[in-house]
Amino acid sequence: MAEIAVAEVINSLFSLLTEEARLLRGVHTEVEDIKRELSYIQSFIKDADAKAEKGDISHGLKTWVQELRETAYSIEDLVDEYIHHFANRPRRSGVIFDFLSKFSCLIAKLKPRHEIASKVKDLKLKVGKLHDESSRYGFISSFEQGSGGSSDTINVQWRDPRVKALFIEEAEIVGIESPKGELINWLVEGAAERTVISVVGMGGLGKTTIAKKVYDNKKVVERFVFRAWITVSQSFKMEMVLQDMVKHFYETMKEPIPEGMDAMGVISLSGLLKKYLEDKRYAIVFDDVWGLEFWGFIKYVLPENRTGSRVVITTRNVEVGCAIRESRFHHVHNLQPLPPESSWELFCKKAFQGSCCPSELEKISIDIVKRCAGLPLAIVTIGGALSTKQKNELEWQKFYGSLGSQLETNPHLESITKILSLSYNDLPHFLKPCFLYCAVFPEDYSINCAKLIRLWIAEGFVKGEKGVPLEQRAEEYLNELIHRSLVQLSEVDRFGRIRRCKVHDLMREIILKKAKELSFCHVLGDEDSIFNRKFRRGSIQKGTNTIAVETINRNAQIRSLLLFDIDAVPMLLTGISFTNFKLLKVLDFEDAPLYSVPEDLGNLFHLRYLSLRRTKVKMLPKSIGKLQNLQTLDLKHSLVDALPVEITKLKKLRHILAYSYHPNLEGGFFTARGVHIGEGIGSMLDLQKLRYVEVSNGRGLIEELGKLRQLRKLAIVNLMEEDGPGMCASISNMKYLESLVIFSKDDGILNLQTISDPPRYLRSLFLQGGLIRLPDWLPVLQSLVRVYLINSRLSYDPIEVLQALSNLLELFLSNAYGGECLCFTKLGFQKLKVLRLFDMKGLKTLNIHEGALPILESFEIEPSPQMEVPPRIQKLDLMIKIRMHAKLLRAQYEFIEREKLSHS
Repeated sequence: MAEIAVAEVINSLFSLLTEEARLLRGVHTEVEDIKRELSYIQSFIKDADAKAEKGDISHGLKTWVQELRETAYSIEDLVDEYIHHFANRPRRSGVIFDFLSKFSCLIAKLKPRHEIASKVKDLKLKVGKLHDESSRYGFISSFEQGSGGSSDTINVQWRDPRVKALFIEEAEIVGIESPKGELINWLVEGAAERTVISVVGMGGLGKTTIAKKVYDNKKVVERFVFRAWITVSQSFKMEMVLQDMVKHFYETMKEPIPEGMDAMGVISLSGLLKKYLEDKRYAIVFDDVWGLEFWGFIKYVLPENRTGSRVVITTRNVEVGCAIRESRFHHVHNLQPLPPESSWELFCKKAFQGSCCPSELEKISIDIVKRCAGLPLAIVTIGGALSTKQKNELEWQKFYGSLGSQLETNPHLESITKILSLSYNDLPHFLKPCFLYCAVFPEDYSINCAKLIRLWIAEGFVKGEKGVPLEQRAEEYLNELIHRSLVQLSEVDRFGRIRRCKVHDLMREIILKKAKELSFCHVLGDEDSIFNRKFRRGSIQKGTNTIAVETINRNAQIRSLLLFDIDAVPMLLTGISFTNFKLLKVLDFEDAPLYSVPEDLGNLFHLRYLSLRRTKVKMLPKSIGKLQNLQTLDLKHSLVDALPVEITKLKKLRHILAYSYHPNLEGGFFTARGVHIGEGIGSMLDLQKLRYVEVSNGRGLIEELGKLRQLRKLAIVNLMEEDGPGMCASISNMKYLESLVIFSKDDGILNLQTISDPPRYLRSLFLQGGLIRLPDWLPVLQSLVRVYLINSRLSYDPIEVLQALSNLLELFLSNAYGGECLCFTKLGFQKLKVLRLFDMKGLKTLNIHEGALPILESFEIEPSPQMEVPPRIQKLDLMIKIRMHAKLLRAQYEFIEREKLSHS
């Protein structure tokens, strides 16, 4: 686990040596030497971590790994201190003043430069010593390990907790009847073509157990004479897999194993197997497959001979499961957690040997089962551990309260930790800190994915690629964690975009322990005692006791501070001065009862992420202009309505999020309040997201928006009719724009006809205000999936234009048309899933032709007194939910909640 710390500091040193080389006067050679030594050590760390993860570690090695990690953190601190001292210097003009300023700066720099140079030399000696000591532990270099994934083969099978799943009796299993029946059906019925079935799910869900019961089922045994069960695991060797298959088939048929098989290579073994199976109906289970490369090879060994052969793969990796879906004969079964009833039944079987739960233990037992979140491994293991304890509430309450530490120390729960840790251990080093970061969030917390991505970027976990935005790269990281079944989907919108995610409670306990060991982060709650060790990130949850404040105060090197469900931020801020925490990168006050921000906020030179979302803050200090590294400023639903002019100094800012929604009770859909930004915003060239900006102050600001060519999302309010052409000219420069929201001033006319080069990647368009006609450029935007037209008051049917948008999924019209008929022609809106029509007071008829709206899923309408729902709606192929809204207010609130989610 030292690999994370060393990889991070090597990246910091590389950046320092390349981008900040001018600052290294006098210590450049030493810094280069440290980087070279650490790079050499890094080649051995994977082996050291692998030994530690398997428990195959001596006290000396454990001490060496810990010292290496702490040294790496010290180097990272020193790098950040160095940059803070020598990069954050004001530049002023004037000959005499410039001379005096340079002279005073030189004097001011001498002492810190000497101190830092001394620290650099000390650390160089320390790293050299660690390098010398590494030889005594017999590490295997990562260059010698090859591409097999882990550094060593998995320990012998009797030590592998997964082997138990092969021998569980049918009577001990609960809740598998449905998936078991589906899998058996896929095996014994269906086409003659070779069919591949993948069973996908997180560790501990029971994939191996279900697959083994299917494999041993009487129907399967009778249909397939040639069967084989092959355990693959993380560190498989293809020669061994192929040898196991050959032995299995030959021994089953009582045939002599071919001579010289043990000396055969992969090619010879593959040919032997393919020839042996070419005219046979076979069933093979490959259990515990981790990577795509396995199926990429083995599929060519297994003949497609139209005899009804079947292949089953169990895997934690969704990507592996989906990769086998190469034809209509391939199936994927996503194994789900047990429902509450089955979870309770399984728990009672293990904890009470099938008897009923005593009434005095029912409440605590329900809490324990809920904590297991449908994970059979956890239910069985924890239930088994509790079966050995006295049946009294106090004893069980103590067990439940210390479940996190029980996972570490209780031998009965060892299998949970081992099996769940396998997925973490298999992660590449760049994904481990991203996953560990999930530990900063509270238990059972639904994590906003967009926020998580911005936090990863602020922490420096996401490595850039030329031409690829950091946000896109981070989204790939998140998808990888989801595919590996480490992160669970919590909320997905109707278009398949992941909005929220979570980590299973028990997996969170495991990574929380790992994060604590690594000094990666520490969670502070109401009941915490004093924690004397150092940590890099602090998460304060539930209250702000003095112990939490004291613990944070003792960690001046802390990089992140996140607050959740706290009740006294002002007391916390008086206990902690920003001046003492110059290395902070993340400061998250979301939902905190905060009313003001101290002026010394500007001392946080390294700060990259600042969230004041849903606080009571009304004004930002001018010192915010000193936060030269700030990337995200989140002011959503705060009381800030104007940004200081100093904000334009922040050239690295990527996200300005500042708005709130208010339902319009007197008509219209809703109103949005943006923030006032002075001129100069055009110099902030890294901006990706800017929502919502008040643009009624003049054309200079609108013209400057056109300089922001990297914008992905833009929202503006109070656009006046005469400023429409200027806004169109600016939008024409935004080649990468994906979302555009425009509110007119006082619900006036939006003059948006003249966008000469409309952004072709635009996916979402929201226009609130009058339109003489729909913009001519609208039909060109074939990437659009969502269109909202509010108070457009068009005099002609807009459907004719809108149905030409071939990829449109959602259409919302509110007071958009004053006519009597909307006509949906044949083959119109072939992909539309959601249609909402509100406040169309003159509407009498909906004319929906045969073939229109073939996959509509939701149709909401607020009919006028003159209109009836047409019979054609009832004849659509899919079931439609028709909600008749008596008032528009309900729709306004629903939209506001959706917008909060989709634009976060």
